[in-house]
Amino acid sequence: MDATPFSALLRAASHEQHTQVAGSAFMGDLLGGRLGVDAYRQYTEQLWFVYRALESVPERLAQDPVAGPFVRLGLARTEELERDLAHLGGPHWRSGLEPLPATAEYADRIAECARGWPGGLVAHHYTRYLGDLSGGQIVRGMAEKTWGFDRKGDGVRFYVFESITNPAAFKRDYRTLLDALPVDDLEKQRVVDECKRAYGLNTAILTDLGRRFPLSA
Repeated sequence: MDATPFSALLRAASHEQHTQVAGSAFMGDLLGGRLGVDAYRQYTEQLWFVYRALESVPERLAQDPVAGPFVRLGLARTEELERDLAHLGGPHWRSGLEPLPATAEYADRIAECARGWPGGLVAHHYTRYLGDLSGGQIVRGMAEKTWGFDRKGDGVRFYVFESITNPAAFKRDYRTLLDALPVDDLEKQRVVDECKRAYGLNTAILTDLGRRFPLSA
């Protein structure tokens, strides 16, 4: 790859897929306040499956030179999602909960990368967590405004990163880690391709949810 920082290449290469996520009918209706809290709850349920896979990382990856610096950042969201879901669905929110087909495929792909491909795990890590710290905050604001969730309260805890006092600085540091990724250009291209795949898998979840809540249709 050329002298352009890898983080910039990654962002540019995945721009189209990122736009597809933001422009999905389901997300548009959700952010537009046209869907009820049940749609938000079901969206949050699907995220739980994704993050449970993303954060069930083998201990060996914490010491891996490629994935290790990212695994140790303390961004875990599973516990926060479970607090949100208990608030949204009651103490028995797990009862009968199943992933959508697209969610199962997404979680399986993350697990596959975690088992044998550190670079692939980095691609999914980047796609999810930097998105949470950026566009995810728009979802948080919508939820607070539309359904009256208290700021930093149960219902939106997934979007609250209490350990990150300066998100802009954190994202700069994260991109510095990406730029220093100790892999060759061929592997960097594989990471770029996996990032695109991650966005596609995320879009597929939103498409599945859109079939359940077909307001825009």
